[in-house]
Amino acid sequence: MRAAVRSIRQIKAAFRHECSRYFSNIDRRRKLSVYSGIGLAQIPVYSKDCGSYVVSSLLAYRGLSVDAAKVSRNEGLNRAGPLIEYERRIAAGELADGDLCQVGTLRELQRLYDELVVSVNACRLDRYAASEKSGRSRWLWSRFMPQTSYSPVRGLYLYGGVGTGKTMLMDLFFDQLPCNWRKKRIHFHDFMLSVHSRLQKHKGVPDPLEVVAGEISDEAILLCLDEFMVTDVADALILNRLFRYLFSNGVVLVATSNRAPDNLYEGGLQRDLFLPFISTLKERCTVHEIGSSVDYRKKTSAKQGFYFVGTDSSDLFKEKFQELIGNSIPIQQEVEVVMGRTLKVPLGANGCAYFLFEELCDRPLGAADYFGLCKNFHTLALEGVPIFGLHNRTAAYRFVTLVDVMYENKARLLCTAEGSPYQIFERIVTISDAQQMAPRTSSRSRKNDDFDLCVDNELGFAKDRTISRLTEMNSKEFLENHAAMISEKQTLEVKQSSRVKAVHG
Repeated sequence: MRAAVRSIRQIKAAFRHECSRYFSNIDRRRKLSVYSGIGLAQIPVYSKDCGSYVVSSLLAYRGLSVDAAKVSRNEGLNRAGPLIEYERRIAAGELADGDLCQVGTLRELQRLYDELVVSVNACRLDRYAASEKSGRSRWLWSRFMPQTSYSPVRGLYLYGGVGTGKTMLMDLFFDQLPCNWRKKRIHFHDFMLSVHSRLQKHKGVPDPLEVVAGEISDEAILLCLDEFMVTDVADALILNRLFRYLFSNGVVLVATSNRAPDNLYEGGLQRDLFLPFISTLKERCTVHEIGSSVDYRKKTSAKQGFYFVGTDSSDLFKEKFQELIGNSIPIQQEVEVVMGRTLKVPLGANGCAYFLFEELCDRPLGAADYFGLCKNFHTLALEGVPIFGLHNRTAAYRFVTLVDVMYENKARLLCTAEGSPYQIFERIVTISDAQQMAPRTSSRSRKNDDFDLCVDNELGFAKDRTISRLTEMNSKEFLENHAAMISEKQTLEVKQSSRVKAVHG
């Protein structure tokens, strides 16, 4: 009896706490609206024609950011949401002046944020109130008590061109979420590696995919996946069942991609088996296009110094590599990458690893191997990146994956290449691009470069992202931030080493 009374008291206390938090958030937003002289409903409405925004409305709304700057940095419950934080950062000079198309996307993210705050209990977001059943226990229980628990809140699928700020906007949304929520932000490559690793672990179970989905949803009800891009047939074949289980367990998905849902895995093997996933995705997520045509990565200042063009740049490349490793002597190493696998590094020292292009991209390596490298080395030196075409399409796919993984892990790339980022992908085109190309004359149709033209939709779409990322990774801002990150890490390691010596001294 006493236990029952105690449980009722705890429920009442939790209810009072949630009500207090909800109404304090509403009250705080009202105050901000009064201070700024504009309500949240007056924010410009998104349109695919970005010019249709009323600029005066955005400027009036900017007054909100002055007060938002005072509250959005507070801990815990005082977060106001991604839209207000975006304006605070612009007012503080941390971001460039607002992109009107990005504001439209932020309205969608803010809408999702508000719905999640109101439905925190219904969505079972609070990690401390969530069930502690393991994935296998969930699976066993579901054999006797089959049940589904779709979230009352629909997720969000953001897609748009390269460099339009998709990742930045999703990260801004994720950073505003309360710390006690069950949430995860992860790159799609990394997510699928984790799924395949879990499937191996539960090999003996009749339906290991259901167990894996149970484990993932136990860890995170709000799942944020960056760079959703399906190129692997093994991933394509399991995505529909995996996400049917995840959604039935109440998972809310927030994803970014370069491609609209209907264009995912276009032209892929056995795509008819993948199509039901597209329907499921559109049913459980609001699909929103970022209409901005600005590639913000290309607005960074260019700096020649880590991307060397031309066959005669090998000596400069090696001098730069020696400069980066300092007085250390590079030696052959072997590093563990994933699931007990190891990878040989021809030369490595001081956090830098050297490879010939063939050693990383002409061998059967994948995202897992590249993730392992980035965990062990902050800089990769890659010699001999070629012009890509039909003859080396597989190597082009691996290079795209390598750049994706390095960018996600904020790794530095030192390389020599036969052309600029744009030039090395010039012969890779989509089917649509190929159809629009001018007809060749009889004399030109025999040229080798025509024969080497690679018509590949997936690679054709991915190349724009890779060109954009290579440009940013070679920018002054990226390299300065990377150098500062290494310096800070080394300073921390020295301090920790001094503490250890002091303790044992």
